[in-house]
Amino acid sequence: MDLTGFAEEVGSSGEVGALGLGTRGGCRAGVRCVSPPSGIDWFQPDEMTVSCAAGTPVEVLFAALAEHGQGVALPAGGTVGGALSVGHSAPSRLGRGPIRDTVLQARFVSAAGEVVTAGGPTVKNVTGFDLCRLLVGARGSLGLVGDVILRTRPLPASSGWFAGAANPFVVLRRLYRPAAVLWDGTTTWVCLEGDPRDVADQAAVCGLPAVDGPPDLPTGGRWALRPAELPSLPALGGRFVAEVGVGIVHHESPPPVGPVDAAVREVERRIKHELDPDGRFGPTPGA
Repeated sequence: MDLTGFAEEVGSSGEVGALGLGTRGGCRAGVRCVSPPSGIDWFQPDEMTVSCAAGTPVEVLFAALAEHGQGVALPAGGTVGGALSVGHSAPSRLGRGPIRDTVLQARFVSAAGEVVTAGGPTVKNVTGFDLCRLLVGARGSLGLVGDVILRTRPLPASSGWFAGAANPFVVLRRLYRPAAVLWDGTTTWVCLEGDPRDVADQAAVCGLPAVDGPPDLPTGGRWALRPAELPSLPALGGRFVAEVGVGIVHHESPPPVGPVDAAVREVERRIKHELDPDGRFGPTPGA
């Protein structure tokens, strides 16, 4: 995919941010907004890889891959670039892995207005620093992604949600690779995927009735805890839905702000200075 026009639009001076569908926020106030290209460049079902532009709606990508019985571990909604920029994995991260592991290659426009390639179309071809994973979750603060090559995966033959009053930590230990185990302090939801017979057997193991789907997730804040800390959540108060086995907590309140290690701050500063010395990029709020 030709990113020349996108690179020229970003340019080499002035503050600039990427704008997709606006579902995860938008550009910072007072900065120039540019829209990355959209569209699927190519899809190789046999190799389980797809190349698409950052502005491609996630639902469009889902539909194209589903025609060949495949999918990709991105959260629903918005654009591919927006999802990668925010870096929030779907609640099925327990079974499908984090969003950063989906990216094989990313081409982005640097602060100098140049197109830079990070990663490669296959894992064995990748050498050097793993800039792809650095871009995921950076919220556009290190460069503006133009297109990516993503790893796809087969769609499960069967998928279902089950819920009820059960200890989520016991359920997690008893099940074989559930796609998700969610818990709000009272109710446990489990997503099971695979062969219909395996799903039925695992549903019998967890002893939970089938339900229509997962719970609505609180949108006040996204907490990151160690999985072992999740049992203490009810004592903290407030509505939450926790991803058991992962440690992500969707809470009605913003996450508590704690001290950041000085060494971590220094690493962040050095990376930002190296890739964006003039502070042209973000971070883009919410996107």
